[in-house]
Amino acid sequence: MTTSTIPHPRYTQTTQPHTQHTMSAMSTYNFSEIFGSTLESKTGTVDTDELLKGKYVMAYFSAHWCPPCRGFTPSLIKFYDDLKKKRQDFELVFVSSDRDESAFKEYFGEMTCHALPYDKRDLKNSLSKKFKVSGIPTLVIMSPDGETITTDARSDVSADPEGAKFPWIPPTFSEVFPDTLVGKGGAVETSSLDDKFLMLYFSAHWCPPCKGFTPQLAELYKKMKEDRDDFELVFVSSDRDETAFKEYYGEMPWMALEYDKRDAKESLSKMFDISGIPSLVVLNTKVDGKREVISGNARGNATMDQIADFPWYPKPYAELSQTAECNGSDINDSLAIVVLCEAEDDEEQGNIKDAIKAVAEKQPKETDMLFFYGTSDSGVVPRVRQLCGLTDKKGETVMIKLDIPDNGGYYVSKETDITVESIEAFMTDSGERQQLG
Repeated sequence: MTTSTIPHPRYTQTTQPHTQHTMSAMSTYNFSEIFGSTLESKTGTVDTDELLKGKYVMAYFSAHWCPPCRGFTPSLIKFYDDLKKKRQDFELVFVSSDRDESAFKEYFGEMTCHALPYDKRDLKNSLSKKFKVSGIPTLVIMSPDGETITTDARSDVSADPEGAKFPWIPPTFSEVFPDTLVGKGGAVETSSLDDKFLMLYFSAHWCPPCKGFTPQLAELYKKMKEDRDDFELVFVSSDRDETAFKEYYGEMPWMALEYDKRDAKESLSKMFDISGIPSLVVLNTKVDGKREVISGNARGNATMDQIADFPWYPKPYAELSQTAECNGSDINDSLAIVVLCEAEDDEEQGNIKDAIKAVAEKQPKETDMLFFYGTSDSGVVPRVRQLCGLTDKKGETVMIKLDIPDNGGYYVSKETDITVESIEAFMTDSGERQQLG
């Protein structure tokens, strides 16, 4: 079950978010920092750190009113009970989205694990934001040092009901990426790309948005190659058979993952949170045997007017008519300030952009707030106006604070003169909360 979201112009797949995590010598974490000092058990309250310290922690976001949750919960509790007979280095904490405490108690009564106290709604909301929970049921796993291992443990429980591979630590990029790729002139050793930026293009011939985007990306690729050779692009196919793959790859000027490397394709999709196609991921050059992710959502950057900014390091602001993603996050997953100014002239739009950029760049690095300006009636701009009930004010500049993770909340500013001062004032005092339609 999900809240109101801003749909992206791409086809969705079954792959769900999965956070890459590399295990190292771990220190223990005080889980009371995110769950509070006590948790509920079947016999009363327990000290959070005493219960969870040094353990893998599974956080289960669920609710009794949600049919998919009620379908998954018995399987999860059986998994938990069975694995407890084999090992004691993990715990399961239920984080309730129930509508009242009586429903929470009834639902928790079916479980043998622990739970966040129902009255800790502030902690529940902060946990939902921390793990970008946009739908339930969601099962998150954290390591003993508090690092996120995966936000998609629900699929892992289903695929590995015996827990043979628990806690399902994902492989590294080097472990997944093959030693050779398909090139236009034959096989290419991936080691020859170590000193280049690497773009991974997740796409398929059957996907209309992909077929529309691929020619644009090919034009961009050829233009970039005229001036630089410090990058390469690799097609990662979601085609349904090898014939379709070959036909589609024939239209592309770059390299490709061999079609029969299906396991590698699935691992890469999971590693980079590919929930829809087309998707474009940018990786840094290899350093100390590793490639860091520069951008997991670079499709919006892949335009001619952004060539000079390659490799598109994340910025805390973006043009909403081109992308609903910035700073490595999605508008559906984070708090966002949005200014829609489609009808303004170029000079005023430039002033608005400058004001938004100035505010965005002043924010602390760890902020989860995004900043967008919409200067044309394209992309998701019309959808934002529709959801916020502003379609009848299409010619008016409007400033909105979107909080989709808060069950689809939003706020509309009364201020139409968009300056650094008015943006910061709106961030501090946003007025009355409204509900997305």
